[in-house]
Amino acid sequence: MKRLLLWLLAGVMLGLAIHLIVILTLPGAATRDLWSRLALLDAVETFKVLDDIPPGAPNPLALDPELVYGICQLDLQDGPGIVNGALPLAYWSVAVFNRQGHVIYATTNRSGSGETIDMGIFNPVQTRLLAEQRFEIADGLLLVESPGNDVIVVLRLAPPHRAMRERYADALGALECATIR
Repeated sequence: MKRLLLWLLAGVMLGLAIHLIVILTLPGAATRDLWSRLALLDAVETFKVLDDIPPGAPNPLALDPELVYGICQLDLQDGPGIVNGALPLAYWSVAVFNRQGHVIYATTNRSGSGETIDMGIFNPVQTRLLAEQRFEIADGLLLVESPGNDVIVVLRLAPPHRAMRERYADALGALECATIR
């Protein structure tokens, strides 16, 4: 009986170990993650305006159809990233995501930025250089520290009228999203 309990305990422990290993390694081995899907949009260092979602159409990302969305991917390995430009005088919000899809920074125009966005995104090494004043930055620059090199910037605009969507989409497409080398 004692031997049977020992074998059962060993089986349960082995099963737990296998499950933990699989659960922890599976996300890193995924090939169809959000980062890979966004890479297909060709939004590297440029704002890509997402198409409008027609009523009744599938909406796999659960996007609000009333908003205009722009995305940009940046790799901070070679230098800090910047996002800047003029936006229409209406509500907008920006969020910076890491490669795993977690929000690392978010703000809106209601935080005092107004009609322009001027944001610098730095990895930890660049942030340290910034603290040592080895980078020159302009006053009013929003500083964002990313724990890694890969980030996705998502900017959302809320046009007050449907007829203004195209103008808002053009404003999103005109924003600068680049890596400073």
